Amino acid sequence: MTTEAIDDYPAELEAEELIEQPEYEQSKMPWGIKLAIAWLVLMVIFAFFANWLPGVKPPNELGAFRGLDRLEPPSSRAWLGTDGLGRDILARIIHGARISLTVATVAVLFGLIVGGGLGMIAGYVRGRTEAVIMASVDIVLAFPALIILLTLVAFLGQNLITISLVIGALSVPRYARVARAITLSVAQREFVLASGAMGADRLRVLWRDVMPNVLPALSAFALVSAGVVIVLEGTLAFLGLSVEAPQATWGSMINESRQNLAIRLHPLIFPSAVMFITVLALNYVGDYLRKKFNVKESGI
Repeated sequence: MTTEAIDDYPAELEAEELIEQPEYEQSKMPWGIKLAIAWLVLMVIFAFFANWLPGVKPPNELGAFRGLDRLEPPSSRAWLGTDGLGRDILARIIHGARISLTVATVAVLFGLIVGGGLGMIAGYVRGRTEAVIMASVDIVLAFPALIILLTLVAFLGQNLITISLVIGALSVPRYARVARAITLSVAQREFVLASGAMGADRLRVLWRDVMPNVLPALSAFALVSAGVVIVLEGTLAFLGLSVEAPQATWGSMINESRQNLAIRLHPLIFPSAVMFITVLALNYVGDYLRKKFNVKESGI
């Protein structure tokens, strides 16, 4: 190597670093994702602290009416106006966030634990165990989920826990399919194969090697699934099969607003917009994580 080549070597390294810099910039979180996360954090704050927010009364308390006029437009007294019974729409949206996020959280956790566990077992153990689990999943997916949901909720009762667990149980097959697809890929990695070759127990390998690498990608699907759960709960509420009045849900607010569409539109617009933005934010963040963790749509 000549002296000139040695002298030029650091300059080549600096040039390579300059070329790689834009890739680092592109890896930063987009502003749209930050806005989506901020919106979701705001909804979580509403759900947790609804009873302590100033001026926000629970919908089942007499103080929730606050002496306001029916169908009052947005004003300083009621920022989003009132509904057909004179109730503050903002207060009802905030308390509706608690119902929607509770259902979504319980259903997603149930599907993640049960469905994700079954999918990881099927993808790692393989053989007859995989055949039985995936055959059961295919049988459940053969039936229309919405019809099963409506039937079970009507039969078991319209309370928050029942609705959450029924939706969670119906989401188990989809979590199982996604978890199995991810596990099939993770199980072929060298560190997993090495653990098995060294005589480690299958349960130990699943717990220590497979699960930590499956959960990040599976969480991306869970966020998208949470948006679907919110829409399902809203559908039940619209049909009168969600939690009973006077508890507010976004779907029930949309249903009640139909009676006054010819007079006022704001009782319909605001809860619909909040539900739409929340579901959009969950899908946006979930899609970002799916691309980041390289979760292929074919596996889903």
